[in-house]
Amino acid sequence: MILTGTIVNVAAICAGALVGRYAGRIAPSRMRQTVMAGLGLTVLLIGLQLALKSRQPMIVIGSLLLGGVIGEIVQIEARLERFGQWMQGRFAGAGNSAEGFVAASLLYCVGAMAIMGSLQDGLGGKPAILYAKAALDGIASIALASTLGIGVLFSALPVALYQGGITLAAVSARAMLTEPVVLEMNAVGGLLIAAIGLDLIGIKRLPVGNMLPSVFVAVGLVWIFGLA
Repeated sequence: MILTGTIVNVAAICAGALVGRYAGRIAPSRMRQTVMAGLGLTVLLIGLQLALKSRQPMIVIGSLLLGGVIGEIVQIEARLERFGQWMQGRFAGAGNSAEGFVAASLLYCVGAMAIMGSLQDGLGGKPAILYAKAALDGIASIALASTLGIGVLFSALPVALYQGGITLAAVSARAMLTEPVVLEMNAVGGLLIAAIGLDLIGIKRLPVGNMLPSVFVAVGLVWIFGLA
C-alpha cells in the first residue's frame, strides 16, 4: 500500500518520543550505542544491495561526480547546517519542547534515506529503506525526547508531510521513472545510504548532503543516453 513506509516511520517516531519522554533515561548509553551500530550495519547492507543492482556503472559514476560538483557549488550541506543553526537559535528561548521539535524535524527530514525511501514507496516497491529509517528515527526519538522533552513527538507531522509529498510525487511521475531509471537512481541513492551506514558505525563521515543532487542527475543521464 502506498505511504506504508511513511506511516511506519511516523509511528516509530511517536513511539520513540513517548518512550524517551517517560523512560528514556533507563537505557544506558552503551546499550544505545550498540543498537545504533547494529542499525548502521543494516543501513549499510540495504545501501549496498541497492547499489549492486546497477546495470550501468558509468551512469552511477557520472551521477555521483556531477551531482557532487553541483552540491559543492550550491553548498547544500553547509546551507542545511546554517538553516539548522538558525532554527535552533530562533527557538532557543522557547523552551526544550520547541527545540526538540526543530532538532528532530531537521534530523528526520534531511537526508538520502528520506528521499530514496519515499521514492521507493511511491514506485510500488517494498519500502525497506523507510522501514530501516523508522528504526533509526525511533531510537533517535528516545534519545532526543529523554533530553529535549515531548516536542520531539510533534516532529512526526513534518515527516509525514515531507515524505508523503515525495511519495505522492513519485506516483505522479511513474511514466518518467521507468525501470532502468529507477534502477540507476536506486544504485546512486544506495551508495549514499551506504555512506550513512559508514557514518553510523563510526568509520567515516562523508558529505552526503552535497551528493544528494546525484540521485536526480541519474534520471537525466539515463534519459540523455537513451537508456530509459
